[in-house]
Amino acid sequence: MNRLPGYLFRAVSFERNRLRILDQTQLPHRVAYLYPTSAVEVAAIIKRLAVRGAPAIGVAAAYGLAVEARRLPVARLSQGLEQAARTLAAARPTAVNLKWAVVRVMQSVAVGGPTPAAVRRAVTKEARTIEAEEVERSLAMARHGAKLLPKNAEVLTICNTGALAAPGLGTALGVVFQAHIDGKRPHVYACETRPLLQGSRLTTLELQRAKIPVTLIADSAAASVIDRCDVVLVGADRIAANGDTANKVGTRMLATLARAARKPFYVVAPSSTFDPGTRNGNQIVVEERDGEEVRAFAGCRAAPARTAVFNPAFDVTPARLITGFITDRGILSPPYRRSITRPLARTWRRGRERDAARAGMPGP
Repeated sequence: MNRLPGYLFRAVSFERNRLRILDQTQLPHRVAYLYPTSAVEVAAIIKRLAVRGAPAIGVAAAYGLAVEARRLPVARLSQGLEQAARTLAAARPTAVNLKWAVVRVMQSVAVGGPTPAAVRRAVTKEARTIEAEEVERSLAMARHGAKLLPKNAEVLTICNTGALAAPGLGTALGVVFQAHIDGKRPHVYACETRPLLQGSRLTTLELQRAKIPVTLIADSAAASVIDRCDVVLVGADRIAANGDTANKVGTRMLATLARAARKPFYVVAPSSTFDPGTRNGNQIVVEERDGEEVRAFAGCRAAPARTAVFNPAFDVTPARLITGFITDRGILSPPYRRSITRPLARTWRRGRERDAARAGMPGP
């Protein structure tokens, strides 16, 4: 962590067996922390977007199991952890990192040792390992992506993809941070990101703390600035085996716009966000959230109370609209079924072999 710039937030931390989560619903007005003591509380925090961003959600869920393991009595440790894992995995269905992290931690439980103390140590160790790996992935993505940006790059983005969304430098904004560190002086156009304004509340805050120039725009103004931009950078919550990508709703709009304007459109995501078990975007479950998020904001009524609302949290961008994926394994280019599978297969295979070895089983 000491290699990271001091201006970065740390959304999730676990110190002295105490979980601390930055409440992002309070930003930018107030920096407030939550201290959950159970998996149920962590799941609630994830559901209400107090912590968000696929990698950060995964880390929060992993530590949620760690606090649950320490809370549960010995007689209920095994059963209680299994129930906690189900609760956490169901908190948000689209972000693949959530289930991925929960499964990894629970696999460590199976081989953690014969005693409750050993199980608790195994859960905490695996959660810390997941966080450390995500930090390393963010640094690798940033290095690969920053090489693509010219000096004085004009970048268009949506939602929030910095350290608030992913441990370390973040994903798409991590590329911008690295370009800034490299002296390339990037400038960002940040979509406000309706309905919960993660772009205006969070992205502008992170960039201003880093002293990176940022211009906030309404989502509907993206077409008015695209000709000024060199590149569109976005994050991802789940990437199917063919490259179809689920991300914050509005991402497909930017991809379509970038294609029309002949601008490169890159998805920045760690290998943990790729889902080889999902063949294409049609199989991605898109979370639909409460319509009140659109009818009102921060207690202020924006529409009549009975107005019908369609409020998907994500949309799915077809692989054909994506120029490339900036990952910790390098830049992936079309055709994606081949380029995604080949470099990432080693990562997935090593994970399966490691899990099999822990359980005393032969690898695949």
